[in-house]
Amino acid sequence: MLGLSFRRLIPLLATGLAVPLLVSCASYVARPISPAYTAGALESRTLSEPRLASFIAMASPTHAGGVAVWDISTLTLAALYYHPDVDISRNRLALAQAGVVTARQVPNPSLSVAPGNGILASEAPSPLTIGFLINFIVETFGKREIRTDQAKNLVDAARQDLATAAWQIRSGVRTALLDLWASEGRLRLARKRLVLQEQIVALLERRFTAGDASALDVARERINLSQVTLAARDAERQAGQARARLGAAIGVPARAIEQVRVSLVTFDQPPTVPDVRDISEGGLRRRALLERSDVLGLLAEYDASQMGLRLEIAKQYPNLTVGPGYAFDRGDNLYNFELTLDLPIFNRNQGPISEAEARRREAASRFVALQAKVIGEIDKAVASYRGAVRTVTTADALLQSQVSRRRQLDRAFQMGEVDRLAPLTADLEQEVVQLARYEAVVQQREAMAELEDALQRSLFDAGDSFMKLPETQTGRPDILDTMSPVSPK
Repeated sequence: MLGLSFRRLIPLLATGLAVPLLVSCASYVARPISPAYTAGALESRTLSEPRLASFIAMASPTHAGGVAVWDISTLTLAALYYHPDVDISRNRLALAQAGVVTARQVPNPSLSVAPGNGILASEAPSPLTIGFLINFIVETFGKREIRTDQAKNLVDAARQDLATAAWQIRSGVRTALLDLWASEGRLRLARKRLVLQEQIVALLERRFTAGDASALDVARERINLSQVTLAARDAERQAGQARARLGAAIGVPARAIEQVRVSLVTFDQPPTVPDVRDISEGGLRRRALLERSDVLGLLAEYDASQMGLRLEIAKQYPNLTVGPGYAFDRGDNLYNFELTLDLPIFNRNQGPISEAEARRREAASRFVALQAKVIGEIDKAVASYRGAVRTVTTADALLQSQVSRRRQLDRAFQMGEVDRLAPLTADLEQEVVQLARYEAVVQQREAMAELEDALQRSLFDAGDSFMKLPETQTGRPDILDTMSPVSPK
């Protein structure tokens, strides 16, 4: 009678174990990606997106009423909203955070059920015999805590990688804007030079017709006119390419840039650069070596490798498997208790320990190599900036000298001492010097950009808003959220 009642209890026991398992289980929902849909979504992006405006307003309250003119700050925020590299870094961070959940989990027990087997080997199997055993894994020597600390270090590394991605995106936007500013300046100067060259050619052609100029002089100036014309066309091409690169740096098509007003004033009159000595020897250099996001990220990876070594050392000591069990055998209630552990006879986890030690040494080497790279980047940027400043100073002196000479020729022309060709030629020479000076200024701005990247410090604007980049997407839905779910077959 007892055996019969226990047999009826078996389905109830199985149901009681199955119900919580089924309730807590996650279900799979397929979300296939449609290349046509994603391509269309990318092509339709604009800078007038209302959710982008809300994102910019949250990051920069001064633009709560919208953005009329887009500058380096607002375009950087647009890039942080749209650029796919941000989504990649965010998903890596989410993956690392999920790893903490995995590391904290306690191993599930296992249940073994053996119906119809006799307890004693000498006895025949009986339908009235049933037994089950529950095995609990007890992790020893703090393995779960060490594993959790390692996962947390990887989260810190992923968080710093997100900040590094933000810096790289800002760098791309700034570089494209700087290229656009340089090409538009070259185009502006080339057009002025083109007007002067056309006037010189027209004047010489009239003189040639009157017999006062040689064919060689006219041909030489026509060649110069052709070169200036091609230079203007090349500057137009560079400006178009810079706008396309700016769109790519933001994550929008080029036509989205053409639909808005872009301000390049920050490159005309950039803020004052910090003391170069402080950059090359002082606090800014030390801060970069200690606080750059990529430096902090590799430091977190090194800490994770430390935890990995601790975990492998802890694995020298086996876990315990505790197994309380029960059996009903021909009317008898039998209880048993099993204790299982691995015997470290053939190895004491030497291989994984050696691998973990090698990973820690590799992480340390990568960290030192990165700091050496930062030192080289700072030294190179400082040298470039100092050289560019000296070049601009020399170009200013040359331009001032040419301006003085032009004034003298203007007075001589008014007094009738020289003809019209002399001041025109002087104007053309001045534009050539002006172009040379402008190229020196471009090099100086590019050196500032190198300093900005080496220090991870904004030099062209306040630029602090992107440092508050949220770890989860705000406003714009994730790509998978826009896909229609498909039930598994």
